Amino acid sequence: MPLHIIKLVVGCDSIDDLVAWHRTGEPWIMHTRMTPKRIDEVLDGGSLYRVFKGQVLCRQKILAIDTVGEGAAKRCEVTVDPPIIRVVPQPRRAFQGWRYLPAEDAPADLSESEAAEMPLDLARQLRELGAW
Repeated sequence: MPLHIIKLVVGCDSIDDLVAWHRTGEPWIMHTRMTPKRIDEVLDGGSLYRVFKGQVLCRQKILAIDTVGEGAAKRCEVTVDPPIIRVVPQPRRAFQGWRYLPAEDAPADLSESEAAEMPLDLARQLRELGAW
């Protein structure tokens, strides 16, 4: 079973904002300070789940994890596949950096028709009420 990574999105309020941020066709690179120690598990089909305003809303498949730089300038680059897959909204409290997300705790993917039909605000409200 793959191991996923979850990270807060800062500066974007929605998935559309995230897409507008990154308009190139190249793979997306998420920069972070700490390199995961469980790289092999993450690269075995793991995804980067993104949290917007307290809700996990989407994921992108992780293609590569690289450590760049040396000393104080040492950083990690997580390359993700450009297609964004919407998931069933799941509440998540704020945290710093990134965290591992076991596959059994990851929200399920939404089909394209479900993602198109359900406004994000309504989905969030239904999850808060426990109705979805």
